[in-house]
Amino acid sequence: MIAIEEIEKSFGHNQVLRRVKLDVPKGCLYGLIGPGASGKSILLKIIAGLIRPEGGRVVVEGQNIFEMPDIELQKFRANFGMLFQNYALFDYLTVYENIAFPLRRMTTMTEEQIRERVADRLKRVQLPGFEDRMPSGLSGGQKKRIGVARATVMQAPYVLYDEPAAGLDPVTSQRIFNLLRDEQRAAGSTVIMVSSDIERLLTVTDRVGMLYRGRLIFDGTTAEAQESQDPYVRQFVHGLVDGPL
Repeated sequence: MIAIEEIEKSFGHNQVLRRVKLDVPKGCLYGLIGPGASGKSILLKIIAGLIRPEGGRVVVEGQNIFEMPDIELQKFRANFGMLFQNYALFDYLTVYENIAFPLRRMTTMTEEQIRERVADRLKRVQLPGFEDRMPSGLSGGQKKRIGVARATVMQAPYVLYDEPAAGLDPVTSQRIFNLLRDEQRAAGSTVIMVSSDIERLLTVTDRVGMLYRGRLIFDGTTAEAQESQDPYVRQFVHGLVDGPL
């Protein structure tokens, strides 16, 4: 389980997160929604230990990650896979080298073992044989799938996705969400996913949280989010034009 306890984060005079508290159960696919600039991506990076908050704790497997020495925290990050908004693929590396990068950096696997793992990941994302391609020759949807392959290549128990379907057409977007759900179920991993594509996100989530102006104003099951009478949640989930947002 991931326990987020009273997290606060500011940048200068701008308070981005305000005492955010939520629990993500083990094996859950959790969707994090909310308007732009509500703190969703910052919260993901805090959970991954990439940004330190001014207040609160992130407890993973019973450990407060921000009480760990830097070296220990760096090792602990091997428990997390992460897909960033902009793919974060290295343009100068092949698809194979991009996916293999975390294995080479954080494991003692042999090159043969790495080749087998990369081939398996490419097969899982339906891009077998793409090892020698360069990112510049890939479509947006293919880049997303390569990003998914890299985020899951470590077979980490926790995976964080930041806008995994941004910029994709509706059909490709749904395929990406289905792929992420299938990956999560196959691995039994705990997933937190930020997305603005609410309609398709809610087809795969178990639970949903909504951030609004840095505060968590809703936390519940997907069905509860869809049935919520809170005016902010209702407007955002159902795309109502008139409302308080």
